[in-house]
Amino acid sequence: MRKLTLSTAETIISAAYEKAAELSLKPLTVVVLDAGGHAIALKRQDGSSIMRPQIATGKAVGALAVGTGTRWLNANAETRPHFVNALNGASGGAIIPVPGGVLVKNEEGETLGAVGITGDTSDNDEACAVAGVEAVNLVADCG
Repeated sequence: MRKLTLSTAETIISAAYEKAAELSLKPLTVVVLDAGGHAIALKRQDGSSIMRPQIATGKAVGALAVGTGTRWLNANAETRPHFVNALNGASGGAIIPVPGGVLVKNEEGETLGAVGITGDTSDNDEACAVAGVEAVNLVADCG
């Protein structure tokens, strides 16, 4: 697979929601971006708060910006806050540096896009993103 399709993005989102139901999580918002950072699909579960689309997108954009999942950004926000602040400034404030943003890669390691999820704890958001990516037989890079 050389790019993510709408059908693939919808399957990722559905699988992420299945994982959330299995874990009895709070309402989630999920976005799938292509490798250029353009939204392919975004869905909000009933009860998601108003800023969730922006947060989910910020997680996915962050993963694409640094070439790895946002768990890496979170660690760097703690150890190198000046770097993450500068990166966020350079992006116009578009990056959310907490877990829940994962890169989507093919078996060859090529980045196809990113998934961003928000609504529960960052660790649970990330677990749902990974489940979504794995459901379409692609590789999730959490950082």
